[in-house]
Amino acid sequence: MPVYEYKCNDCNENFEKLVSGANPDVSCPKCSSKNITKKFSLFGMSGVEKPVTSAGGSGCSSCTSSKCKSCH
Repeated sequence: MPVYEYKCNDCNENFEKLVSGANPDVSCPKCSSKNITKKFSLFGMSGVEKPVTSAGGSGCSSCTSSKCKSCH
């Protein structure tokens, strides 16, 4: 699930929200307003130890198990 950045148009609160689905129901955590704007944000990665591939191998980069309960 992606994390998006939002700004409330009523109280100017900036916040992040972990969302699921195409049309998430998001409201401001400070004033509960639904008058919000999704902010443009950049995704960056640094210090990645190994590339993520979908061809076999482990289910995550932090363990060697293909079925890890902590990240799946």
